[in-house]
Amino acid sequence: MSANVVGIDIGTAGVRAVEVAAGKNKASVVRFHQVPLPEGAVNRGEVVEPNTVASALKQLWSTGGFKSKNVVLGMGNHRVLSRDLTVPRASLAHIRESLPFQVQDMLPIPLDEALLDFYPVAEGDGESGPVVTGLLIAAVKDAVKGNVKAVELAGLLPLDVDLIPFALTRVLNMGDSIPGTVAQVDVGAATTSIVITTDGVPQFVRLIPAGGNDVTHALVETLGLTPEEADRLKRTLGMRLPAADPDVSVENDIAENSTDAPVIDERAAVSLIRDVSGELLSSVRNTANYFTNTRQTSVTRIVLTGGGSRLPGFAEGLAELTRLTVASAEISRMVSYGRSVKADELRGSQGAFLVALGLALGSAA
Repeated sequence: MSANVVGIDIGTAGVRAVEVAAGKNKASVVRFHQVPLPEGAVNRGEVVEPNTVASALKQLWSTGGFKSKNVVLGMGNHRVLSRDLTVPRASLAHIRESLPFQVQDMLPIPLDEALLDFYPVAEGDGESGPVVTGLLIAAVKDAVKGNVKAVELAGLLPLDVDLIPFALTRVLNMGDSIPGTVAQVDVGAATTSIVITTDGVPQFVRLIPAGGNDVTHALVETLGLTPEEADRLKRTLGMRLPAADPDVSVENDIAENSTDAPVIDERAAVSLIRDVSGELLSSVRNTANYFTNTRQTSVTRIVLTGGGSRLPGFAEGLAELTRLTVASAEISRMVSYGRSVKADELRGSQGAFLVALGLALGSAA
C-alpha cells in the first residue's frame, strides 16, 4: 500500500486534491489537480449527490494521475461547532473517550447525532488538580457521512476527517509559526472560517454560514442576471466604485455578445456588493473583538485565504473596518516538491490548494 496521502477539498464548485509523500525531514508535494462540480452536487460543504461527486473524484484521479487511494477529508461549515473546554489532565485518547460524559450539556444537538473530538491547547492547574484546556469540536454525523460515502463510492479509502481551519493553520505555520495573535480568515463559496492562533497554536474557531456565493446570489436576484453574468460582474467590479460618470448606466461587458444584454448600473451593483460583503466583514471584526474582550489578548493582524477573499476591495475593506494589517496567504516555501510538480503553478493558484495541502500534511505528519 502506498505511504502517500491525498488531501481532498470538496467545495461547492469543484474538488481539489493534493498528494503528499512523507519524507525523513519534511513532506513533499508530488501531485495536485482539480475538477469542477455541477451546481447542486455540494451545498455548503456537504455532499448532496454522492454519486455525482464520486464520478468527479474518479475523473480527478484519472486526469490528475494520483497514485494513492489513502485520503483525508475536510469539514468546516455551519454544522460543525467549536467550544472552549477544560478537562482533567489525561492522555488524549482517554480525553476523547470521556467527551460524551463531559459535554452533553454543551451541545445544541443530541450526543448520538454528533461526532466529537478534542484539540488540546495548554496545560495548567485547576481547583481539583492538573487540567488541559482546549477546543471541543463537534460535527453533525449526517454532514460527515455524505462526504465519506462519496469518497468510498469512488473507490478511495478515507483515513481521517479533519477540521478545515486546522488544516489551514498547519500550512500557514509550516517552518516558523506566524508570531503573535493572528486571525486566519478563509472565505469560501458558502462558509467563512475564522481560526485565531497565538504563535501558531489555535485558540478559537468560528464558522460563519456566509461566503462569496452570497454576493452572486444577490446580484442574480436584484439585477436579474444569470449566475455566470453575476459572477463575472462580481469579479470585475468588486467593492470598488467605477470611475465612470455616476449618472450613466453602462452595458457591462459580461454579456457584450448578447442582443438581450441587460443595462447594468455599475454603481448600484457595487453598492449591492458592498452591502452583502459588509455583513461578512462585520462578522469578522466582531469575532476578533469578541476574542480580544474575552481573552484579554489583542489580534495583531489578519491572514486571508479562500476564493471569496479575492473579491476586489475585500481585503482593503477588512483592513479599514478592523484597523488591522491584512495579508494574503501563500503556500510556504518550506514545502518541497516532486520532480514532476510545477511548483510555480501551485504557488500561483492564489491559495486554491491550501486546504487540500493542509489536510494531507496532517496525516503525513
